[in-house]
Amino acid sequence: MTTLFLGAFGAATALTGYASYSASRHTIETLVDRRLDEVSRALLDEARQGDAGAILARIATLSRQRETGDLGFELIDRSGRRLGGNVTVGGAVPAGFSTLNDSVLPGTSTWRVQRRDAGGGLRLVTLVETEPVDGFAAVWLRSYALGFGSIVVIVVAGAVSFSTIVRRRIDELRSTAEAIIDGDLTQRVPVEPGSGAFAEQAATFNRMLDRIAALVDSLRHVGGDVAHDLRTPLARLRSRLALIVAETPTAELEAVLDHCDELLAIFSAILRISEVEGGDRRTAFQPVSLSAIASDVAETLAANAADSGHVLTVMALADGTVAGDRQLLAQAGLNLVGNALTHSPAGSRVTVAVTREADAMRLTVTDDGPGIPEAARATALRRFGRLDASRNRPGHGLGLPLVEAVARMHRGTLSLEDAAPGLRAVLTIPAG
Repeated sequence: MTTLFLGAFGAATALTGYASYSASRHTIETLVDRRLDEVSRALLDEARQGDAGAILARIATLSRQRETGDLGFELIDRSGRRLGGNVTVGGAVPAGFSTLNDSVLPGTSTWRVQRRDAGGGLRLVTLVETEPVDGFAAVWLRSYALGFGSIVVIVVAGAVSFSTIVRRRIDELRSTAEAIIDGDLTQRVPVEPGSGAFAEQAATFNRMLDRIAALVDSLRHVGGDVAHDLRTPLARLRSRLALIVAETPTAELEAVLDHCDELLAIFSAILRISEVEGGDRRTAFQPVSLSAIASDVAETLAANAADSGHVLTVMALADGTVAGDRQLLAQAGLNLVGNALTHSPAGSRVTVAVTREADAMRLTVTDDGPGIPEAARATALRRFGRLDASRNRPGHGLGLPLVEAVARMHRGTLSLEDAAPGLRAVLTIPAG
């Protein structure tokens, strides 16, 4: 907007200057032409029309007068032959007014010329040197440069200053918004006293953030507190059940014990997601190699894959690091590979790869199982979003949401794509 404004202002200034210059020059030329017309008419009025001798005598008289020192006269006949005068034009002159660019006299360059009928086939050519008119251009240019130039400097300085202030305010707002997105709900937009509308906007934005932070903190504590408070009695219940099963093992009691383990896993996952979304680990980010994490994950789950009848392979491992938490990224990789092993039938191939594209590193886990329909992928990323009908496998629906929380914490994304056949899960983290 600043560039467009300055461009429009510059164009308007240039057009205004050209218009004023043209109008001023036209006015001066009109005054010069009026003088030529008056002088030539007065000369012919005082001499007999068609009398070449009388006209030449009048020209000689006028040439000796001081106030006509810048005027030139030439009398020519019908054929253009010079009959006399105090200058020699040396060329055809059109009737009426015209401009002659020729050195009629030594040291001159441009003349304003009028040719009019003097009677009897005679023609009187009257010239006036336009050096004062030509000098007007330089004077006008200096005045224009000083006048309009100062205005342009003031406008450009004001526009640049305004643009800088607005850009700084926008940068402050954007950096605060990015911090909020990253999970740091304590960040606020700086409020500078005396900044007028900018300060009012920042204060309003901060009040909105205060309200959002209070609501998010309340929701976060509700989920975490519930999971934490229920996990303790559930753990006690499981311990007692384990003792009973050890003394009197039955299939029914073992099934109840398995359900307790599943509930404990759910509460642990909820607490883990709450911890990740809190963003407390971001200040301890270090350079991490996704390729090294992928290799470790594949090595860790190799035995599980063999036991379940899957083929787990590691493809390309591109060089490059990301700024992040190694433990959380490793947990995300374990979840992705474990999800592929769990939800694809025995005999399926699971492939792990790390690639670099532009300024991001991509950890890709691909399986050739049944996949997830495009319409159901949003459900798969939602907490407790189980797809038993499509994949027919156990799970509590918190594995992918945890991976997505880790991705957001690292300013990355998690996307689910069609591997044709199967599913491709792509964890993208900014490189660097």
